[in-house]
Amino acid sequence: MKVLIIGSGGREHAIALKISENKNVNEIFISPGNAGTLMLGKNVVLDVNNNKSVVDFCKEENIDLVIIGPEVPLVNGLADILRENNINVFGPDKKAAAIEGNKKFAKELMLKNNIPTASFVSFTKKEYEEAKKYLSAASYPIVIKASGLAAGKGVIIAKNQKEAIDSLKEIMQDKIFGNAGDEIVIEEFLEGEELSIFAITDGIDYVLLPAAQDHKRIGERDTGKNTGGMGAYSPLKFVDKELLKEVENNIVKP
Repeated sequence: MKVLIIGSGGREHAIALKISENKNVNEIFISPGNAGTLMLGKNVVLDVNNNKSVVDFCKEENIDLVIIGPEVPLVNGLADILRENNINVFGPDKKAAAIEGNKKFAKELMLKNNIPTASFVSFTKKEYEEAKKYLSAASYPIVIKASGLAAGKGVIIAKNQKEAIDSLKEIMQDKIFGNAGDEIVIEEFLEGEELSIFAITDGIDYVLLPAAQDHKRIGERDTGKNTGGMGAYSPLKFVDKELLKEVENNIVKP
């Protein structure tokens, strides 16, 4: 069996490590990969944001399974076109990937399905002045998010009005997150422990994976700006069966 893993991070290294332990797998390709994946398979240079080039490679190498790690190829519909070409793929289709790729869409989806979420408003770049007025009358701290993909870095927690207005300008006018900031979500600030729960689903059935906690802030004691993530740990002492059941019933099932 031949496997292609898309991505370059620690996540893809971990996936390659586990895949390499499967006796049915005889060849692993990783694109673009990293120094760690180089020890487990063959790193290949592909334009992973060009769906056709990935499909062509899979056909040339007779790839049996593609595992997609990063968000951008998923939002670009890579999983869809692979399935259209009868290539097995682990990763959501373009419509499902919009939950990750468009924060406004995700928030509206939660509201529609009665999934608990922080209260929010959204503004496009044409509504910049309206967004400023909203922040002038808001309670602080407050959360400002670039609605599009920003490699996990597109969230700013503003402690006061000046920080909020400055952040708004950086996102919408200075474009520090590129086009991801053409629309923003301004969200109620919620305080507490961060908890990530992943589910594998075919759209009907699902399996919950163990809870994990991500390290996002760049400084000690959760100070500084968000990063794309600097590692995570699992299991979590504060997560019990009751909490997992609450997440499953109130978030995953809806």
